[in-house]
Amino acid sequence: MRAEFARAMRSLFEARRDLVFITMDLGYLAFEALAAEYGERFVNAGVAEQNAISVAAGLARAGQLPWVYSMAAFTVLRPYAQIRDNVCLHELPVKLVGNGGGYGYGIMGATHHALEDVGAMRVLPGMKVFVPLVATDVDEVVRSMAADPGPNYLRLNAPAKLPGAIPAFAPWRRLKPGRSSVVIGMGPVLQGLYESETAHLLDEFEIWCVGTLPIEKLPDELVRSIKAKRRVITIEEHYRACGLGEALSYLFLTSGAAPESLTCLHAAGYPSGRYGSQGWHQEESALRGRSLASRLEELLRG
Repeated sequence: MRAEFARAMRSLFEARRDLVFITMDLGYLAFEALAAEYGERFVNAGVAEQNAISVAAGLARAGQLPWVYSMAAFTVLRPYAQIRDNVCLHELPVKLVGNGGGYGYGIMGATHHALEDVGAMRVLPGMKVFVPLVATDVDEVVRSMAADPGPNYLRLNAPAKLPGAIPAFAPWRRLKPGRSSVVIGMGPVLQGLYESETAHLLDEFEIWCVGTLPIEKLPDELVRSIKAKRRVITIEEHYRACGLGEALSYLFLTSGAAPESLTCLHAAGYPSGRYGSQGWHQEESALRGRSLASRLEELLRG
């Protein structure tokens, strides 16, 4: 989604000239045209994440609209105190962009993975998190973030490639109907449900996609489906703690839509102690491939 993001930022710059783009020494072979158009409003802050966030907060306080880009782990975790203290506590419209959420940086290992980024961001006051699913979501997300008066975090990743028409980006989207179970997912990891190893199970699943957090309310249509099917499965490329599954658990209870069965499929960390590609890590966590199919078959039998 990095290329789509760069194009969206170029388009946004044509519409408004209060933007400042700050990269933390990343974005090569993607942002060169953006840098040429932004001129002095394109700043490479270097490997200085805390300083970049503080500069962005100052720019926002002065009436600018700063966007800060890096790997998701570096955007969120290294400058976390500055995000909390300088941005969120002052309700400033700083737009944070993290590329490669989850296991996106694959073989680079745990220091470059972001398995807790959504949770870390969604607990901050006033922060809104955006998680695109497909490439066409990115332009709408960028425009929504630019219009939002508060701080935002955008989690980018390799886009899902799903069959058929996909509804336009929204906080909630129903992707397909299904017979026996409701699946609620966040981000491109949902593609694992559509691949060859799980294709024979697909008709069983009514699939929903969450696009923004925090989640304040469940759609009425989803509540009806949960009450009818009574089994919910959540899937996310994120640790279970403070992730999508936990956020939904609270809403299920408070909305009177608690299912009889709730299973949270999530990033397992590093069970083997080894590193590999993003797909390899997803499969080790039963988020993709034969391991996901086996887990889903077990749930359907139960």
